[in-house]
Amino acid sequence: MFNVKVAKRARSIEYAIRDVIIYAKALAKAGRKIYYLNIGDPVAFDFDTPEHVKQALFEAVRSGDNAYSASEGLPELRLAISEKEKRLNGVDVSADEIIVTSGISEGIQMVMAALVEAGDEVLLPGPTYPPYISYARFFGGFPVTYRTVEDNGWQPDIEDLRRKISDKTRAIVVINPNNPCGALYEEKTLKQILDVAAEHGVPVISDEIYDQLVFEKRFVSVASIAKDVPVIGLNGFSKAYLMTGWRLGYIYFHSPRGELQELKECIEKEARIRICASTPVQKAGIAALKGPQDHIREMVSKLRARRDYVWKRLNEIEGISCTKPEAAFYVFPKIHGIGSRWKTDFDFVLELLRETGVLFVHGSGFCPVYGAGHVRGVFLPPIETLEKALNLVERFMEKNG
Repeated sequence: MFNVKVAKRARSIEYAIRDVIIYAKALAKAGRKIYYLNIGDPVAFDFDTPEHVKQALFEAVRSGDNAYSASEGLPELRLAISEKEKRLNGVDVSADEIIVTSGISEGIQMVMAALVEAGDEVLLPGPTYPPYISYARFFGGFPVTYRTVEDNGWQPDIEDLRRKISDKTRAIVVINPNNPCGALYEEKTLKQILDVAAEHGVPVISDEIYDQLVFEKRFVSVASIAKDVPVIGLNGFSKAYLMTGWRLGYIYFHSPRGELQELKECIEKEARIRICASTPVQKAGIAALKGPQDHIREMVSKLRARRDYVWKRLNEIEGISCTKPEAAFYVFPKIHGIGSRWKTDFDFVLELLRETGVLFVHGSGFCPVYGAGHVRGVFLPPIETLEKALNLVERFMEKNG
């Protein structure tokens, strides 16, 4: 008889966004119509990868660009990323300070692996994107969430952040534009976070995957205003360039005084042991950055209209309130019956799914403290689909009011 021992770190992995799909699949198998409002994948709806990006992939494969590439990424892609960051975000980072990854999720894993040891702490916005919690724990650390304020557009609470930093803190994570709340952090708030980081001598990890999907206000990159604070930037091609399944992202290291040099060298070692990101996809990434950008403006316009519709409808439903998202494609409404009508937000999500076929993600999956009592949904589907889903939600809330 075999005794296969599974590591504790693997048993504890959670990813709420995809974990809830298990329940939806069982209903779908029984013939139920499911409204998937759980995963932030625009390509799963009526957004499509730009044609010139597809053609670049086809051409790369046909012309023989199918071998391993450098573990850090193709030099021409790293240069194109450097130019993009300077042009769009005002971040001066050279190609040598960029590592190409298989999606931003691999970048998160690599950074956490290089920074976190047993007992270390990482400060995360609460609520937060779940892989930051999971990877901090996976490498023996403790994710510590600092409060973001729902009544203030989910802006970070600087005093709460300041109280929670300690001599065990290894980094402060900023997710801006924010997933799951759709918040866009103000420049003043970002400067205050940088001040805290400078006081305590810790780097900032800045996740900026939604940097081009903003509505009314202006996006400010942390690295563009960081001065002497080292910033580890994370970004990718999934969202703005509609390449979700292609898995292409990058890490950059912004430290004018070289504090991140050893960290970069260690993450380069991690990049080597996983060989490289897909070579043909990297070729397509170059085309994405250097080719026409018109689709982004069109995408933002469609998303803005859908945001306006969903935000208005949610606030019209008795028992639900929702802060207006300023970027990305998420809503994070509060469900007022949780704690009375439903014991937890997870219970609400499951009951709503069973009765209506509408699938949200429980807010506690993004932070058991600051996400509890909420759900996350996407406003990626066409308005006609969103209307059908929200009609079902409204009837469900009326029935359970």
